[in-house]
Amino acid sequence: MNPRLSPLASALLLAFSMPAIADTVAETVADGADTASRKAVELDTIEVHEDRIAKPSSAKYTEPLRDTPQTITVVTKAVMDQQNLLGLRDILSTLPGITFGAGEGGGGYGDSINLRGFSASSDITIDGVRDSAQYTRSDSFNLESLELINGANSAHSGAGSVGGNINLVSKTAREGDFSAFTLGAGTADYARATADHNIDFDNGQALRLNAMAHRNDVPDRDVERNERWGFAPSFAIGLGSDTRFTLGYLHQHDENVPQYGLPYFAAYGGLLPGVDRESYFGYRNMDIQEIDVDALTGVFEHDFGADTTLRSLARYQKVDQFIVVNPTQGAWCLDSGINPANGAACANPGTYQPSGPRGNTRDSSNAIAVSQTDLTTRFSTGAVEHALVAGVSFTHETYDLDTGNSQRTAAGVAPTYPAMDLHRPDNLYTGPVNYIRSGLTEGELSNQAAYVFDTLKFGPQWQLNLGARYEHNEGSTRSTTFATPAAGGAVSVGPSFVNEDDLFSYRAGLVFKPVEQGTFYLSYANSKTPSKASVNGACTAQTCEVDPETAINLELGSKWSVLDDRLALSAAAFRNERRNYKVASGDPAQPEQQLDGRARVQGLVLGIAGNITRAWSVFANYTYLDSEVLQSVSDHVRDTTGIDAQAGNPLANTPEHSASAWSTYRTHGWTFGYGLTYQGDFVTASTANAPRVKSYTVHRAMAGYQVSDRLSLQLNLNNVFDKQYYTRVRNNGWATPGDARSAVLTATYRF
Repeated sequence: MNPRLSPLASALLLAFSMPAIADTVAETVADGADTASRKAVELDTIEVHEDRIAKPSSAKYTEPLRDTPQTITVVTKAVMDQQNLLGLRDILSTLPGITFGAGEGGGGYGDSINLRGFSASSDITIDGVRDSAQYTRSDSFNLESLELINGANSAHSGAGSVGGNINLVSKTAREGDFSAFTLGAGTADYARATADHNIDFDNGQALRLNAMAHRNDVPDRDVERNERWGFAPSFAIGLGSDTRFTLGYLHQHDENVPQYGLPYFAAYGGLLPGVDRESYFGYRNMDIQEIDVDALTGVFEHDFGADTTLRSLARYQKVDQFIVVNPTQGAWCLDSGINPANGAACANPGTYQPSGPRGNTRDSSNAIAVSQTDLTTRFSTGAVEHALVAGVSFTHETYDLDTGNSQRTAAGVAPTYPAMDLHRPDNLYTGPVNYIRSGLTEGELSNQAAYVFDTLKFGPQWQLNLGARYEHNEGSTRSTTFATPAAGGAVSVGPSFVNEDDLFSYRAGLVFKPVEQGTFYLSYANSKTPSKASVNGACTAQTCEVDPETAINLELGSKWSVLDDRLALSAAAFRNERRNYKVASGDPAQPEQQLDGRARVQGLVLGIAGNITRAWSVFANYTYLDSEVLQSVSDHVRDTTGIDAQAGNPLANTPEHSASAWSTYRTHGWTFGYGLTYQGDFVTASTANAPRVKSYTVHRAMAGYQVSDRLSLQLNLNNVFDKQYYTRVRNNGWATPGDARSAVLTATYRF
């Protein structure tokens, strides 16, 4: 099925036909100008609290954040700009409870995210709709905010969402004229330019032009670099009226040297002895990551009177990624003559012998077409007030992946890789260069969903939040393998593995408001994860017929607005549990995997955001995670052997303690900011005596000066104390060093 057709065409047909229907049904209502749009472009708009205490951007949420029974952390554009947070990993690294995976997984190189102990790589949405491709989301130039929704959340965001989901909110054309141009320069050859220009034509129409060009080397690394450019125009009609339509387009091109980092063995304290932090163990003349993202989005909205709104979004997005990599993988021999992987003696002290997937080449293409329509209405039944959202969503995705190797002879034979000096690796490749195709993977995934949410208000103090989602999820995967020319070049077409499931997810939350400014809540929600949860994930003969996995989230929390609504406080205790994940059966008579695995993460989250005074702002969060594998083998294995080696161990990549804080103070045209991020230690695998990754604390600082009403300067210093730390840690393999100390000076001109 061509993803350009069914869902997108139906949504566009709906979007263009609804104005005619609306003209005969609705009464015209004026909703006035959006004054917040003008405030959003002011320097240091941390003072604009509406961004923090307003409701989440999704139409599925009808109540303010304070009255929403769920932990949701919003990072506004102001906070991103103040800290110079550019990519998704930059932003998420400042939020506790999140870690990142290493290198390539089955889905490829890109954003590999662990949220509250569970993978969230496929749980990313843009403007409330799915963005499942595995790629590097490297720039925030077209983002208005980021929303981190914690806890099992399938009812809102669809299949998966075991630990929660991440929603990226795009910039769109709006009322009011404003322009912002920035130029930035810094250490490590940092150079950046952005333009954000909104034109209000004073007739309900507006055009927004948003563009970016960027390049930088990775601080304190010899080879890695990032280069990209992008533009995102948006046009809106009907602003300030009861019928509105916005059309937006995004294109971004990246050309990077991907980071696989350095040899990292937690049992040796991390970085191997004798290895220089700046060293590069890939091949600088081969390694490359190219990404092209194109997305076209149309949003139609109509107000049927003051209490009912229809919103329909249609999007077509295509992500192409080409990557050639030489991961930091092979045999290491320390100066002491010891192999750190096994502690055995090795023959060539002080060397690294490359092996594994050298020259791996992946050429992938993800396409997704989405149609999502929501009807929001407010009404009363007797003394009970309702805020009801009902909607439908249709999604179709395709995935094509060509894999092979670019470092082969014409016959497809791998070269003999020479050993490298452990201290000064020779990262120039001089062997044969021929691309030899080895495989083709094709995937499809379709999802049709219907959902309903209702917030029932029983007077001023009690609210009941209910939601349910039914979805039909169907996907397939087919793999074809190609023998090398030397082996005859035979083509083997594998079987098509198909998974089809009907999923039902739900959530319920009870809110008590002792006063208008404060709430206590108790919520319960689940998630459903089918075997084919993402288009680039493959199910097999052992998994395709297995029922969906289930997770639940129980949360008790409180949210308060204090200091005349300038400051928002939140606290919650939670339990997030995977009740039945797939494990090998261990029974020769039962080839299919069994849903006997169980794991649990429980803990505490604290948050504060807003202004203590008009001049002093703060944005801080803390997360405590107590994780445990409850069962990692099938009932058959446990009952017949009595052995479950992982039971009782903590989950991998799940730190117990993590925290972040960012605070600014403004005085006499100056703005000073300081912040820190703390990540506690964690294990790299859920095995007995697994090595632990060291904890770290990174500090940031900022100083800004308002030169005039239009011109401002800002200096950012990242990793103030030049802390050496590591992220994206692969167990007994490699890790990505955190960015060394760097400085960036940015000039912003607004009018």
